[in-house]
Amino acid sequence: MSQQSKKWLLLIHQIPPKPNALRVKIWRRLQQVGAVAIKQSVYVMPFSEQSQEDLSWTLKEIVAGGGDGSIGDVRFVEGLTDGQIIALFQTARKSDYQKIIQDANLLLTDWSTGEVDPQDPAVKGPGQVSKLQRRFNEVAAIDFFQAPERGTAEILIQDLTARLSGQGSNGGAAMHTLDGLRGKTWVTRKNLFVDRIACGWLIRRFVDKSAVFKFVDAEPYTPKPDHIRFDMFDGEYTHEGDRCTFEVMIQRFGLQDRGLVPLAEVIHDIDLKDTRYDRVETAGLNALLTGLAASQPDDDKRMTLGLPIIENMYAYFQRQKGK
Repeated sequence: MSQQSKKWLLLIHQIPPKPNALRVKIWRRLQQVGAVAIKQSVYVMPFSEQSQEDLSWTLKEIVAGGGDGSIGDVRFVEGLTDGQIIALFQTARKSDYQKIIQDANLLLTDWSTGEVDPQDPAVKGPGQVSKLQRRFNEVAAIDFFQAPERGTAEILIQDLTARLSGQGSNGGAAMHTLDGLRGKTWVTRKNLFVDRIACGWLIRRFVDKSAVFKFVDAEPYTPKPDHIRFDMFDGEYTHEGDRCTFEVMIQRFGLQDRGLVPLAEVIHDIDLKDTRYDRVETAGLNALLTGLAASQPDDDKRMTLGLPIIENMYAYFQRQKGK
């Protein structure tokens, strides 16, 4: 984020109490265009021509229904910070992506048992994946600040698509020699959250203590010869079926460590919005990393500050296992 404060669009409106249908209609309209409330009857959107058009149409509906309002472009200089407003947008999209992730996980679990063939016409696999993809596209269109959950949802849908085409999961099951992974640049998506931070810790802890990380905007990303991609579709290490990237890395690195098993269970449940393991530590780690993501927009600093959090959780599990 630049030192100069961001420019925003505000919609300030009043809607008559009756009929209630108008209030519901406007609320739904604002949800559809991706606006978020910063106070009652005060909504904000990133400054853009599209945002202005969306809010203008909404204001016309309000006025036509007997209400009134104004639209203005502003910069916040005191009180709310740009970072806090961005966090509001990411939180709003988080719940949208979580629903997609949960539904995709259910399909992957069914399709991974060997009892269900996703290519069987009776399963209606293509229709189910298409529905998830449409929902994802709708959310992504109003995900102005790349919510951390976006990448997980996208990878899961792409994995489902690969299974429909008979390609199976994206990764391989081969174990990799750790010596051959040292001195590499590890590439992943921007806006780090639990899986990518945990993978960064795993790399620094067990593979290369001097590992260099690179954070990129868009996928697909064409890697250089010394680059290794993780938690990215088509990456060398990414989700496989119903396993998060952290779990995949542990298995393919051939790591046998008593502290990694419960740690992987916690990372799995946070990243995949799952309750498979339902460990008591999960909520605490989720809260710490959510706070880190909200307070630290810079990915380099987020990784730097996130590594000791994972290390402390690992040490805790080591001690518990020792008992």
